[in-house]
Amino acid sequence: MGEIMFERLDNICKKYEELKEELTKPEVFNDYNTLKKLSKEQSDLEETVLKYQEYKDTVKAIKEAEALVDDPEFAEMATMELENLNDKLAKIHSELEVLLVPKDENDGKNVIMEIRGAAGGDEANIFAGDLFRMYSYYAAQNGWKIEVLNALEGSSGGYSQIEYMIKGDNVYSKLKYESGSHRVQRVPTTETQGRVHTSTATVLVMPEVEDAEIEVKESDLKIDVYHSSGAGGQSVNTSNSAVRITHVPTGVVVACQTERSQLKNKENAMRLLKIKLHDEMKQKQEKEVGAERKSKIGTGDRSEKIRTYNYPQNRVTDHRINFSIMELDRVMDGHLEPIIEALITEDMRLKLAGEKFE
Repeated sequence: MGEIMFERLDNICKKYEELKEELTKPEVFNDYNTLKKLSKEQSDLEETVLKYQEYKDTVKAIKEAEALVDDPEFAEMATMELENLNDKLAKIHSELEVLLVPKDENDGKNVIMEIRGAAGGDEANIFAGDLFRMYSYYAAQNGWKIEVLNALEGSSGGYSQIEYMIKGDNVYSKLKYESGSHRVQRVPTTETQGRVHTSTATVLVMPEVEDAEIEVKESDLKIDVYHSSGAGGQSVNTSNSAVRITHVPTGVVVACQTERSQLKNKENAMRLLKIKLHDEMKQKQEKEVGAERKSKIGTGDRSEKIRTYNYPQNRVTDHRINFSIMELDRVMDGHLEPIIEALITEDMRLKLAGEKFE
């Protein structure tokens, strides 16, 4: 383990002890926000601190075993113990490397997902609905909850646009790789000649933001209310409960119509607006400073083709990591774990190697 890594680990341990001391102070204990913030900081460091202590304990045990190797009475036992301890040390070393990889501060957050039918007309909207169903099943498997914020149904099924929140543990850490253009190759139900068509739907994944992270002025908003509508513009109810909010300075438009209450729809629309504005601001900052993405996994741009779902061959291919799986039927039923695990593994490999998106 290099000198720089030791230095980083020693600094983490020092910070951990300082936080531990801070948390015992009455003024911190009586301030809920400060207590919550410092407790999270300490909790985030704890795994690394404990793993580093295990590393040091193992190094100490190796030295003790080495001292017994030349003793005829304990040589055989000490040699076997040394072999086991060296294997253990190598494993801990790898685990510490992973723990020292900079963490994405958004990994533990809930997400807002937006899916839109893109190229392919009705078939694209149907595919957007299939993707929503796939992510819904995946969320259920992880014990996450889904809250639909806005949905515009396609005239032949599916959605031309659907926006929803997924709440649960570490949602963003699993779904952050899903942003981009998803392509489907299959015979549409409307196709009479049996020809395979290619259609696309776009997915956007945004981490939830706290109100304190972004301020929106009321004077910058244009708020419209209208009747909620279903497929083909069919009116869902006769009251003006649906809400559309336009952020005039940026032109960002959001709408919510899933609740019967206009107030609730407005609350959801405001929440969605803040998340979209935060995401746009982040993208703009990265472009202005010429920042590169953390890895070659992808930019998260909706125009970027990230995955193809080929129905005739029952195959799903993720183009960013050249990963294919011949289980499309299972994937569409929410069994996304093999793909997501492959993406996480490759992302981690690239970060450990210090590679950047180009």
